[in-house]
Amino acid sequence: MRSGRKYFIYDVFTEDRLAGNPLAVVVEANGLNTASMQAIAREFNLSETAFVLPPKTPTHKAKVRIFTPDYEMPFAGHPTVGTAIALTEMAQDSDLAGIFVLEENIGLVRCAVNKIGNSLFAEFDLPKLPEPLPLAASSDAVAAALGLSPHEIGFENHRVSLWSAGVPYITVPVADTKVAARIRFDNEAWFTFSPRKSDSAVASAYIYCRETVGHDNAFHARMIVPGSPSYEDPATGSAAAAFAGAIMQFDKPTDGVSRFWIEQGIEMGRPSKIRLELDVAAGNLVAARIGGHAVRVAEGAIFA
Repeated sequence: MRSGRKYFIYDVFTEDRLAGNPLAVVVEANGLNTASMQAIAREFNLSETAFVLPPKTPTHKAKVRIFTPDYEMPFAGHPTVGTAIALTEMAQDSDLAGIFVLEENIGLVRCAVNKIGNSLFAEFDLPKLPEPLPLAASSDAVAAALGLSPHEIGFENHRVSLWSAGVPYITVPVADTKVAARIRFDNEAWFTFSPRKSDSAVASAYIYCRETVGHDNAFHARMIVPGSPSYEDPATGSAAAAFAGAIMQFDKPTDGVSRFWIEQGIEMGRPSKIRLELDVAAGNLVAARIGGHAVRVAEGAIFA
């Protein structure tokens, strides 16, 4: 039997195994074509699988392609964090601070990895800052698609909006964690108003509130991907990146660095924590970073 391609499974945005968001990292992907990567991602059947390839520019760490079971992503947060930590562990640099660049479809992604506590922590600069997109749906329609009453949508001055930092999300503020826990997603209703990312995919739902389970967290969130069937994601870096736009619009952070911890995955039994940092100057967002821990839970070889 020929030797397989080495892969690792990481739980990302957590310091605990069997929590956070699982990720497959195929670290020997050179020679695979797009169809083969898509088939392997479908075989793993995780929310995303990352494929590590030689970089186009020798000074960069690697080229990374990211696939869901159904399509390739231009960018995603938990694959970036997990891959950055996997590459650091492979290089046996776990005790050292490392800064390097990953080449993703969205562009160059600058990453920094450090050991914090008992596990590695990686953060990356957003390759694209969030931008608002037009959304025609009423808050009543959004509420109905989530199985909620209209009065449960919104808090303070926060309202439903659509943002993208490479991947679009409809950000939906809700009253509190009890309302967030009662969501019953209506896939067909969501498809009637959510802007399409492609012929088969529409913008996902990112539901958030200011009430949290963890006392040190700033927001509680859930992320639901429409589809056949729809599914929930336990930790979503690209959604947190888009959510930075909603924070800027509704909370208007003061100039300087603002740091927010976002909890996600609580309702799924896979608690996660995402760190979002915003650099604000003259009232404008000039840079942002997503960070989190990741821990290896499995490794092996795939014969494909």
